[in-house]
Amino acid sequence: MTYKVITLGCKLNYCESAAIEKSFDENGYTNAGDGKADIYIVNSCAVTSTAVTKARHMLSKCKRESPNCVTVLCGCFPQSYPEEAGLKFGADIVTGNADKSKLPALVAEYMENRIKTVKIKPLTREYDVESAVPDEDRTRAFLKIEDGCDRFCSYCIIPTARGRVRSLPLEKITEQAAQCVADGHHEIVLTGINLGCYGQDLGLRLSDALKAVEKSGVERIRLSSLEPEMITDDEIAKFSEVKGLCPHFHLSLQSGSDTVLKRMNRKYDAKQYKHVVEGLRKAFPTCAITTDIIVGFPGETDEEFIQSVDFAREIGFAKIHVFPYSMRKGTVAAEMEQVHPSIKSERVQLLTAAAKELELAFYETQIGTEHTLLVEKPQSREYSHGFTESYIPVRIYGVDLPRHTLVDIKITEYRDGYCIGVVI
Repeated sequence: MTYKVITLGCKLNYCESAAIEKSFDENGYTNAGDGKADIYIVNSCAVTSTAVTKARHMLSKCKRESPNCVTVLCGCFPQSYPEEAGLKFGADIVTGNADKSKLPALVAEYMENRIKTVKIKPLTREYDVESAVPDEDRTRAFLKIEDGCDRFCSYCIIPTARGRVRSLPLEKITEQAAQCVADGHHEIVLTGINLGCYGQDLGLRLSDALKAVEKSGVERIRLSSLEPEMITDDEIAKFSEVKGLCPHFHLSLQSGSDTVLKRMNRKYDAKQYKHVVEGLRKAFPTCAITTDIIVGFPGETDEEFIQSVDFAREIGFAKIHVFPYSMRKGTVAAEMEQVHPSIKSERVQLLTAAAKELELAFYETQIGTEHTLLVEKPQSREYSHGFTESYIPVRIYGVDLPRHTLVDIKITEYRDGYCIGVVI
């Protein structure tokens, strides 16, 4: 029988989808690739209402594509909202995050009796090593080293969806990283739900995980999203000792207003955030700082929004991911006074415009600088493209560079959303 895994949401889900694919392969199933499948697994997200809508639409699309197929809904949405997922979604099998590694058995059971299965177990404090393997489908390999979050931001459903912090042991990190290198990867991206919390259950820190990856001999190591309060001066100093650590730090801000940050139950203020940025820039002079900002959080005033925009300009982000606040049932923020959708939409446009100005200013500083480019899979016959250590997208025209190549380049100009470079 054939199967297809459809992944929605974060990079962590892609690592877990890779583990799901591995479990089906080991149980005698065949990946359908781009064709129709007998079994469809939708690995869902619950962070926004849009993500939930996508999961619903994807399940409907699967049934249209293959009317007699078996459909599975798993992941963060069922774990967060088990009743809604079980009753209102048309999947044949519904399970959460605890049983992703057991999906082939659940499918076999369903095939025998054809009775809808809803099995959503509570998450434990134990890291499930079988639930994720490195996602090696991309040029950069993604390695999940942490799961869960203990922070309880007032807008976020993640602690319910993912449980508490738990970490992959160091020897497993080195082992999986070495496998990625053996498979031909030159860059490994470390990912987690709250990556900066890595090791707090094991008496370790994120810097310990970086050194475990370094042992694999991989040329480049990249960190995914970080929470600023977890990045201490001591951690920054240890980061700077790691050979190959990419000078690109995605440091979640969410708001530049202290009063909004307090309502969000974030564990830092603007002053602390700026201190972390200054520390990173001192240790990594060529680094790019990128971030996420939520617009229209409950109760956000015009003054608070302006504070957020002004702070973004003060930091000088290389890129800002702008998100309109999405109300999630079961969170503290859902009970707060909501910002009118039209105001939220207007603020998204204003911050997005400011973000584009900052992005342009950052890229203009990169003209004439030299970098090492990791070449991605081809997008066009006209150019090769890839990303620098600081995650600058660069196109090289007139040279056919194989995927996975590391090449020294010089940036010559900036266009809309990417840079042009030449091979040195």
